[in-house]
Formats: sequence, C-alpha cells, structure tokens
Amino acid sequence: MYDVSVPVFSERLRALTIVLTKAEANAAERKIDPNVFLTARLAPDMLNLTKQVQIATDHAKGAPSRLAGRAVPRYEDNEASFAELQARVAKTRDYLATFKPEEFEGSDERTVTLKIGGNDVELKGLKYLLDVAMPNFYFHVTTAYGILRHNGVPLGKGNFLGRD
Repeated sequence: MYDVSVPVFSERLRALTIVLTKAEANAAERKIDPNVFLTARLAPDMLNLTKQVQIATDHAKGAPSRLAGRAVPRYEDNEASFAELQARVAKTRDYLATFKPEEFEGSDERTVTLKIGGNDVELKGLKYLLDVAMPNFYFHVTTAYGILRHNGVPLGKGNFLGRD
C-alpha cells in the first residue's frame, strides 16, 4: 500500500511543479497577468487552477495519512500565486517523505471513514485508495494540466509525466 501511494503521489506532485513552473514562465514571456492562469477554469461550473492544485495536494496528503492512521494535516487554502502553490506542493512532498512503509501494514483492510455529502462513508483501505483517493488525485492534477494547456501554455505529455 505504501509503494502504490506515497511514491506515486510524490512523483506526480514533482511533475506538477514542472507544469506550474512552465506556466509561470509562459505567463511572464507572453506578458499575461499570472492571475489569468491561476483563476482559469475549463468550464464555468468547474474549479479554477488554484483550487485544482489545492485539492490534488489534499488527496496526496490525506490518503497516506488515513491509510497510516495519522491525522490529516490541514492547509489554509489561501494560495494566491504560483510561488504559493509551489510552496504548497513542496510542503506536501516533504510531508509524504515522513511516511515509512511499515505504517501501511494492514492498511488495505483498515477501515477509512470519509464525510461524503455530509454522511460518514466507510471503506476498506484498498478500495478507498483505488476507487476514491487515486482517481480524485489524478482528476485534479490532470485538470490543472488541462487548464494550462487550454490557455496556451506549451505543455506536452512528457511534462505531465515529469520531464522538463
């Protein structure tokens, strides 16, 4: 469970830093106010780039915490710049580095309780990781990439996968 969660979240967040770095540089190069990108969304009823990054980091810190039986760290959700988003991603990666594989022993069967729609929902650890945490994490990381690509940032699949 450790191997399919902590290193995966950390590596995908590393790739997200590349995407965010390229977006910030592209905004400067094109003389676009960075807030144009930070507040951009793919559709009117979708969350903006900043919120996508915040939620991605929430899943990346929340899933291992729940699986290891730790309290989930709370972040303020007050980031308003690329630098602050990068700091949030770095803080999350630093937190992920504190986990040890032995904390995840038996976590595939550990009960995880989530609030969904105001109700408590209980799932076994493996189902939670594979059916809730990972899909949600990838959705928000992918949507962040899509928002930036849609706004003309020259990104490719390699950047999404973590190559410069």
